[in-house]
Amino acid sequence: MAEKGQEVGDRGIEAKEYCSLGNAYHSIGDFQKAIEYHNRYLKSLKELGERAGEGRAYCNLGNAYHGLGDFQKAIEYHERHLEISKEVGNRAAEGRAYCNLGNAYNNRAGEAKAYCNLGNAYDSLGDFQKAIEYHELHLKISKEVGDRAGEAKAYCNLGNAYNSLGDFQKAIEYGERDLRISKEVGDRAGEGRAYGNLGNAYDSVGDFQKAIEYHERALKISKEVGDRAGEGGAYCNMGNDYYSLGDFRKAIEYHERHLKISKAGGNMAGEGKAYGNLGNAYYSLGEFQKAIQYHERDLKISKEVGDRAGKGNTYCNLGNDYYSLGDFQKAIEYHERHLKISKEVGDRAGEGKAELGQRAGEGIANCNLGDAYHSVGEFQKAVQYYKESVIAFDHIRGNLLSNDEWKISFGNTYDRRAQALNDLLEFKYGLKGLRPEIGTLSARANDFPSYLPPNTAFMGISEGGIVLWVNEKGNEIKTRRTEIDISVTTYLQSLLETAREEIGVRADVNCEDRSLRLIQNCPADWHSKTGALLVGDPWVQEVVYEGMTPEQLEWAEKEVQMIGEILQTEPLVGKQATKDKVLTRISTVALVHIAAHGKMETGEIALAPNTTRSSPIPDKEDYLLTMKDVLKAQIRARLVVLSCCHSARGEVKSEGVVGIARAFLGAGARAVLVSLWAIDDKATMEFMKVFYQHFVHGRSASEALNKAMKSLRESDRFSAVKYWAPFVLIGDDVTLEFEGI
Repeated sequence: MAEKGQEVGDRGIEAKEYCSLGNAYHSIGDFQKAIEYHNRYLKSLKELGERAGEGRAYCNLGNAYHGLGDFQKAIEYHERHLEISKEVGNRAAEGRAYCNLGNAYNNRAGEAKAYCNLGNAYDSLGDFQKAIEYHELHLKISKEVGDRAGEAKAYCNLGNAYNSLGDFQKAIEYGERDLRISKEVGDRAGEGRAYGNLGNAYDSVGDFQKAIEYHERALKISKEVGDRAGEGGAYCNMGNDYYSLGDFRKAIEYHERHLKISKAGGNMAGEGKAYGNLGNAYYSLGEFQKAIQYHERDLKISKEVGDRAGKGNTYCNLGNDYYSLGDFQKAIEYHERHLKISKEVGDRAGEGKAELGQRAGEGIANCNLGDAYHSVGEFQKAVQYYKESVIAFDHIRGNLLSNDEWKISFGNTYDRRAQALNDLLEFKYGLKGLRPEIGTLSARANDFPSYLPPNTAFMGISEGGIVLWVNEKGNEIKTRRTEIDISVTTYLQSLLETAREEIGVRADVNCEDRSLRLIQNCPADWHSKTGALLVGDPWVQEVVYEGMTPEQLEWAEKEVQMIGEILQTEPLVGKQATKDKVLTRISTVALVHIAAHGKMETGEIALAPNTTRSSPIPDKEDYLLTMKDVLKAQIRARLVVLSCCHSARGEVKSEGVVGIARAFLGAGARAVLVSLWAIDDKATMEFMKVFYQHFVHGRSASEALNKAMKSLRESDRFSAVKYWAPFVLIGDDVTLEFEGI
């Protein structure tokens, strides 16, 4: 027994020596060596069963990791020390553990702040991808240490970075998380900040009314908390919203308020921005001399603060002002300055939107110069600048081939959305050589009729009239001119409103762009021939989307049950129609039919929330089928039917099929059936019944579509144009092999 006691004593002495050595190395700043000896100390104490000593070892290890700057590891060890201290009833050790944890959390929070600052720095440099990396690290640590305010700030910064990249849906998602947390912690200033950022994101996607709503909330809070800078920013944003809506007088009113606050606060950058916005508003009103006055003030401030990009934009604005006044030489002078700066700044621009923006600046400048030289009769120079403009825009589009969201954002700005879809299909099917190369303008001009279906019209605006180029049968191009005595915008709007009134449907739904050649030329075995996925009335009662819970869609369930009987296929309905199940099956079938809630602006479809999720209240990624989700899926469906136009009360409402249709085509679907506007539930039910009865018996999608439309048109109840006319088949005319479906 004496020998055993002596052995234990020796082990205890050895453990103390390890502890002393660890402390010594800690004192000279060699924390790695200190950790090595404290781990030996810990191992010895575990073998000896000294629980209290084990706690001390954890304390020492926590301090050593703190010294290394690994605060997360330090927190882990100090929490173990705290646990043992409570277990053995050592109140003094418990107090030390709390103290050490406080220090570690404080330093962890400091680390988070450093990541936040680094993210903001990369934001300023235009390197938004790098900024996102650091903002995500800030978010991770904020969650770990329970810093809710820091978490909200990280969501705010991530939203702004994604907005700068053109990923507006992601910007909205993070803005809503920022808003939710700011409300939870009672941070009114943070709440106002979130409203402002959400307003900017909705402005970017073209929902100007919603943008105004959020910016008004931001303005109200800024006034409440006495944030004059925030108040000025809200006025600026609201001015931009009203400008986008075409209410230029209202825009001027808000930009003047922004200008007043910027001057009072000595904010030169804000003052210059206000001058630029006021100049643009007066330009749009046709008051070109006044526009020049404001743009020159903006230019003066841009020079004073050293804002090269801002100076280039102002040169562009001044060039447009002088062009509108008929001073083409002056316009050329300013546009050449704009082009020079765009190239200089572009040489230094990093990846992402920074490069996109600067190359776009070159494209705009070249186009403006082409217009100016055309006006003074120098047609050769005009052609050269137009060519350079096309090359600049095509260069950007080519570099964004793998990022469809950036391409869509770019396309929305420069009216090239159809080209983006064409590129996406090329990328999907691996087909090349179906369109002329960059810069071969004459080839494009001569070849373009072969890409178009018959009776396609192009429109050009000239003074006092509209010129139409109509592509009739046989690819003959005929020109027609219509004289008008009102503004072109008013004339076109009146045509649209008249057409909509005649058929009794809502406005604000756009038809999807067509791009058929790539689909028709894809390999024959690319698409599946059997299998169907039917989704109807997903369970959404756990979902809170934009402040409300959607209603269940009784007729959507009836619709897919009816189709399921025709196809002898069991549909996914209610709680079974989860996002995970849909995405798992969607890549294996020949037919996809979805009848659910959707959103027109973003193309999102609401499915049942996934059963495995991080919180009781589902996040959007748990239930929303987005364009991004669809584009990631390897879809081989021959036909996708999007019946997202139901409502519990049978209202006529649009639900976003246009945006998501494009995503399905880009993801691999051979054809998509959608409606250009929404019809009521019972009409949809009748249409789908007739469509599938013909489709299942071997008729092509277009034949089945015509039969269904004819059936409604000849019925007593649904003969009105608004019931049978909206259905459109986009893509190829497909058939299915229903044996074994």
